[in-house]
Amino acid sequence: MFIAGVYLVSEGGKSLTLLTRSRWDIMASFLSVAMSRRAKTYIMRKCNLSYRQLQAYLAILLDKGLLKVEPCEGSGNPAKIYVTTEKGQAFLRAYRNLKADIEDRF
Repeated sequence: MFIAGVYLVSEGGKSLTLLTRSRWDIMASFLSVAMSRRAKTYIMRKCNLSYRQLQAYLAILLDKGLLKVEPCEGSGNPAKIYVTTEKGQAFLRAYRNLKADIEDRF
């Protein structure tokens, strides 16, 4: 279960442990969702972000070149589509490798 930036994890159905997401986790989640060309609202919902959080991470990821904006093709809709760049894909690979490496050690 996810509540406002905190995961509630059941341990054998008895107690709950609180786990918070780091900024790196959120950025990786954001880029992972955007790999399949998604609208802002879709990303916000899939990543469990508030609108303020979405705007903050959009600014960071766009500024660093990890994400790019494209117009919505084939419709009269003025919506923007967000896509993970090559640099963003490299970030995701590095993030996943590092996370797997750390988890193997513990």
